[in-house]
Amino acid sequence: MLTDPSAQSAPVLSVAPVAAVAPVAPVAAGPIVEIHALRKRYGEHEVLKGIDLVVQPGEVIAIIGKSGSGKSTLLRCINGLEEFQEGTLQVAGQALRHGNAAALRALRQQVGMIFQSFNLFPHLDVGHNVMLAPALVKGRRGAPAEARARELLERVGLGEKFQAWPDQLSGGQQQRVAIARALAMDPAVLLCDEITSALDPELVGEVLKVVESLADEGMTLLMVTHEMNFARKVADRVVFMHAGRIHEMGPPADLFGAPQTPELRQFLSALH
Repeated sequence: MLTDPSAQSAPVLSVAPVAAVAPVAPVAAGPIVEIHALRKRYGEHEVLKGIDLVVQPGEVIAIIGKSGSGKSTLLRCINGLEEFQEGTLQVAGQALRHGNAAALRALRQQVGMIFQSFNLFPHLDVGHNVMLAPALVKGRRGAPAEARARELLERVGLGEKFQAWPDQLSGGQQQRVAIARALAMDPAVLLCDEITSALDPELVGEVLKVVESLADEGMTLLMVTHEMNFARKVADRVVFMHAGRIHEMGPPADLFGAPQTPELRQFLSALH
């Protein structure tokens, strides 16, 4: 568990107007994510047992379930970090093919991922953490790259932190920098893997507020989360995973208000 490295409390979050930022997701025809019959094994242990999921552009999908149900593994398969054994997976019309390095690079440019741990480079200031990937992958350098990084930091309420070092920031601020860094690659889809679970409770809200504003703008989001109130408020659909399968899926009002299976009822009751 990461602790908050800042001795002072985080400032009140100020989110820039939507109009100040370029659209975060490209226009796409048809589904933005298509997963069919996906199976993932570690040796003899099957973690994903035939996942089918189709996500439309601009949808917000909250993925819930017990630890070990396959939630994070699913996200890591979508972004190419884990190799699956069976099934198909496409993002923005591009198929993920692990044997094809060029196809894998092309797909990863469509997918941004934010992890539980912030993974900022400690030897780079905040601005250059945001600028690094676009420089390496897309050749974006100089004044336009800096302007874009400053725009994104403003977007997540950290416009004044361009020259700050990661260890000078609170955990919530570091996670917001990680969001800006993911957005710098202009992804079609943003994957969020328990992005608030390493934060002290008082810092969770500032990160979720940024994610909610992205959802309001039309960003396609797949979020593994334990924040049920956030899922209820922001998600278009909730996916409940159990034992490597999608056990139930539907609008938040249906899953939280009228769970259909004993497994989901038990999961929700354990949260109270």
